Amino acid sequence: MVDAEVLEKLEASFSKLEAATDCKSLLKKYLTKEVFDDLKTKKTSLGATLLDVIQSGVENLDSGVGIYAPDAEAYTLFAPLFDPIIEDYHVGFKKEDKHPPKDFGDLDKFVDVDPEGAYVVSTRVRCGRSMEGYPFNPCLTEAQYKEMEEKVSSTLSALEGELKGTYYPLTGMSKEVQQKLIDDHFLFKEGDRFLQAANACRYWPTGRGIYHNDKKTFLVWANEEDHLRIISMQKGGDLGEVYRRLVSAVGEIEKRVPFSHHDRLGFLTFCPTNLGTTVRASVHIKLPKLAANKTKLEEVAAKYNLQVRGTRGEHTEAEGGIYDISNKRRMGLTEYEAVKEMQDGILELIKIEKGM
Repeated sequence: MVDAEVLEKLEASFSKLEAATDCKSLLKKYLTKEVFDDLKTKKTSLGATLLDVIQSGVENLDSGVGIYAPDAEAYTLFAPLFDPIIEDYHVGFKKEDKHPPKDFGDLDKFVDVDPEGAYVVSTRVRCGRSMEGYPFNPCLTEAQYKEMEEKVSSTLSALEGELKGTYYPLTGMSKEVQQKLIDDHFLFKEGDRFLQAANACRYWPTGRGIYHNDKKTFLVWANEEDHLRIISMQKGGDLGEVYRRLVSAVGEIEKRVPFSHHDRLGFLTFCPTNLGTTVRASVHIKLPKLAANKTKLEEVAAKYNLQVRGTRGEHTEAEGGIYDISNKRRMGLTEYEAVKEMQDGILELIKIEKGM
């Protein structure tokens, strides 16, 4: 049973959401009085409550989604709230649907989307993973953060060939190393207000770190938002090369670190927008003519289930006419299909731009 103090905070949070007329989050849309009353006294076996789920969206009324899963069980226990939000965000992934098994597909089907180098500045494919047997950020203890970092850093240090590199713990990081990683746009920083409000930044910087290979085309973030963010990237538009590197890295890490997986939802992560394949394939791309007609750009993007963001990702503007465009759907389709949607959409956008 949830204690009185948490219940009081929950009631106040619900009233605040109800009163927020300009809030457009999925949390506000789906947390009805009925759902709230059904869930407000529930608690996962690790002690997470509905307050842990909704507190970020209540504090940040401009959130798009507004909820996080404090642990894996939350997805099941608080399903009356998670399921409709997942269905809405992942375009029709209904509560009776089941995410397909992992399938990276035919790795040779991916190409360089911009061989002349006229439009695509850089290409990146990333996925999120959680380590089996550990809760997500809000429920982790300081000792668990340290234990996880130890497992991750020793696993990554064993990588060879193109993936071979260095692990940099955030704890005790020198100013020079820090500046170098910031200059390379590799280093994540504390203080994302959405994550702060979700209680995901406790014991900072304990247990956090970053790994990159010698060529700086492969990196792993440890315990930023997810336990692991595995990222493959490089300049230009060679999506095939970027994707193959990611698939190889995921396979190598998985041999040593078991990942948290759910029969229905696929790979489990802290944020419900990243479930399923957890794959986000994106390009930084210059489309000056299309960008002049933002509606047209959004229209084509929507047709291919693509998401258009500013240069520095969510909640940012396009700098110098460069957009970040990625696949939006991560559930109900395979990894191969998610990346293929992005490839097809980008090829189409380039074709339209050329013809304008």
